[in-house]
Amino acid sequence: MSKRALKKYLSDLDKAALETQILDLYERIPQVKTFYDFVFNPKEDKMVEEAKMKISNEYFPLKRKRPRKRRSIAHKYIKQFKTLGMDPSLLADVMLYNIEIAQTYHQNANTTPEAFYKSLGNSFKEAMQWLRYHSLTTVFSARIERIVHLSEQQQWPNADQFDMWANDDVD
Repeated sequence: MSKRALKKYLSDLDKAALETQILDLYERIPQVKTFYDFVFNPKEDKMVEEAKMKISNEYFPLKRKRPRKRRSIAHKYIKQFKTLGMDPSLLADVMLYNIEIAQTYHQNANTTPEAFYKSLGNSFKEAMQWLRYHSLTTVFSARIERIVHLSEQQQWPNADQFDMWANDDVD
């Protein structure tokens, strides 16, 4: 259904029918519930802390012996926060935290697959694009520098790319 057809359909509904449909969507589709919960009660700080806890738990688990190291968990939260329209600086905080916690884990890791470096490089590049778009690079400059420094100190194969993405407007 096109947006135009949807607008026509919705304009033909009376208020009671429209309310019924929205309530039905709210009950059936978790994303709709999440959206309305966020719109009417945007506890952004609480959501950010929850995301950080889940991301941290991937590398430093509280209930398991072995870390799962799933970078997809952070990406899921970042995507959700973008969709909800979260404050750009809070989202930037989560993006950088994702990289920082992975770097902290990497300090004590014995072996690291190439995909780890590539994925975190892509995450850093995305974070830098987000920061530049929202004019937040100066706000987070100390954290950016620390991430670049750690990638060099830990001898990541793509450390030069971290430095390039941090200092240039490269897309």
